[in-house]
Amino acid sequence: MRIRKGDTVYVMSGKEKGKTGKVLRFSKSTNRVLVQGVNFVKKHARQTRQDQPGGILQKESPLHVSNLMFYCPRCSKPSRLGTKFLNDRSKTRICKKCQEMV
Repeated sequence: MRIRKGDTVYVMSGKEKGKTGKVLRFSKSTNRVLVQGVNFVKKHARQTRQDQPGGILQKESPLHVSNLMFYCPRCSKPSRLGTKFLNDRSKTRICKKCQEMV
């Protein structure tokens, strides 16, 4: 996958469509990405210890990678990612819209 931890992504579909956030965690086995500040779900938790509060907690839930698109910080638009080989034979990612290295 071309999306990595620390990238800014744009949500293309679903109830969170149009939001952007930073990738916190990526799971290769399930192709799901945890994005900061996007896709909150409510979890009902019981108090298991005296110092741990119970009640309704809000936490972020992972999104499928097909619903996300890389958000380029230079052109401030969601775009596809491409790869390019540099002169020293190292591979780097580029934005397909502005052709800048990411």
